[in-house]
Parts: sequence; structure tokens; C-alpha cells
Amino acid sequence: MQYEPRNPHHLRYVIDGPKPSEKLLKTIEEYTLKLNKYLGYDFNTVEFAVRNGVPIAIDFCNPAPDAGEESVGAENFEWVVETAATYAIEKAKAQKFGQDNLTWGEYVKTSAAGTPLTGKTAAPKTKAAPAAKASATAKPKATKAPAKTVKKAATTKK
Repeated sequence: MQYEPRNPHHLRYVIDGPKPSEKLLKTIEEYTLKLNKYLGYDFNTVEFAVRNGVPIAIDFCNPAPDAGEESVGAENFEWVVETAATYAIEKAKAQKFGQDNLTWGEYVKTSAAGTPLTGKTAAPKTKAAPAAKASATAKPKATKAPAKTVKKAATTKK
């Protein structure tokens, strides 16, 4: 759905505007699927701003989006209702009783496990110093733990 924020509220979702290129639409679809998979969302709206042909996700955490007919227009509303109903039936039929049927994205899984979002953090390599003799009065030296590095994923596997 194309959106023009300068239009009056009821005309902001543009139905008959200039069509984006197939390449741009494919890129937006790919980014949307990756974001939703990573977040673990089964249902979501993702908004992109396009600058110089590059789509930039600007709003992507809408698992309960505003999809009222007065907001998105009659044609888009019909599509949302039909698609959401079909998907809800598909998920209900796929339900496995006695099992966790929730979709957990990589973002939640890694956070719950306390692991980095991508890559692995490695402790810094240091050269071992010769062992010093410990005395009964010597206090242990405080050591500084290495900082954790957390990187956000730009892509996920399909």
C-alpha cells in the first residue's frame, strides 16, 4: 500500500498512484519477511520510506496494526480481512495440542538465552604472564571482565 502523508487522512493510502518497480517491491518484500521472521511476528505491518530508490524500514513493530477501512481504504481493507482470516484458519489447523505453538523469533530466542544477536563474542587473547608466588598477605587483584559485543542482525535465513 502506498502512503502519502500530505494527503487528508482518509486519502493517505493511495490506490491509483504510480506503481513502484518490481525490483523495489521484491526488495521490500524480502526485507519485510526477514524482519518479521527475526522478530517472530506472524502478523505485522511494516512501513518503509523510499529515498533514492532505497527502502528504509521506519515502522516495523505493528503486530496489531491499524487496518480499519477508514484508514486503509476499502480495497486494502478487504485484502487485510481476507488474508488475516485465511492465515488464522491455517494456523488453527496447524495447532499441535500439548505443544508450544508460539513463533519465537531469533531476537527473543537470543535475548532469553543471553547470547549475542549475531556472531560470537570471544574473550580477548592475552599473553599469560609468568605465575607469581602468592603470599599469605597478598590480596587478589581485581580483573576487568571483557565487554560484551552485541550486533543487530541485518539478515536472517528464510
